[in-house]
Amino acid sequence: MYRPRAYVVDDIPVLHDIIRKRSFAMIATVMDGGVAFAYAPVVLSNDPRPLGTLRYHLAHANPLAALHGAKVRVSFLGPDAYVSPDWYGAEGFVPTWNYIAIEASGGVERLDEVEFRTLLDDLSAQHEARLLPKTPWTLDKLPGQKIKQLMNAIVGFRVRLDTLEGKFKLSQDKKPEAFAGVVAVLEKSEDATDRAVADAMRQHAQKT
Repeated sequence: MYRPRAYVVDDIPVLHDIIRKRSFAMIATVMDGGVAFAYAPVVLSNDPRPLGTLRYHLAHANPLAALHGAKVRVSFLGPDAYVSPDWYGAEGFVPTWNYIAIEASGGVERLDEVEFRTLLDDLSAQHEARLLPKTPWTLDKLPGQKIKQLMNAIVGFRVRLDTLEGKFKLSQDKKPEAFAGVVAVLEKSEDATDRAVADAMRQHAQKT
């Protein structure tokens, strides 16, 4: 990932927090002489590896479900927003885009049956927790035969991360008055994603 110095973020807890909040990933690898992609929600595990481990599942029919031992790259996108030059309060600027992106890589391994079932439980628990006070849905609510059919139709994987890097392009290279002008417009937007970018800009500015 191209990362100008001003936008580099390698703080692992910060990157892990975003991955957990924006856990729908793009998974990429090289197959048959080209780049192949898959998309899946992931669970980030805390383990002895400093960068962590990702787990996910794919349909059996997905070409990337045939992988084992291959290298994959995994991409996560945080909130993003268009930035108009008019918001800087000065001349000489051009349109741009603010965003958060995270890339990781590692070797992919298939999960055994027990690990796979744990992944499915962890995935639903992770996202049902956001819906509280609704009573969480669990896999145990399905008949045993239905669970077996489900597990026969998909394949579970882990990726022990060898690399993890973030790019936070949030106007931090602009003068304070220009930065404030962008935040002021985005935080008043009717678009929730624009407001999320404004919030990310403020939070990141406080840490730098």
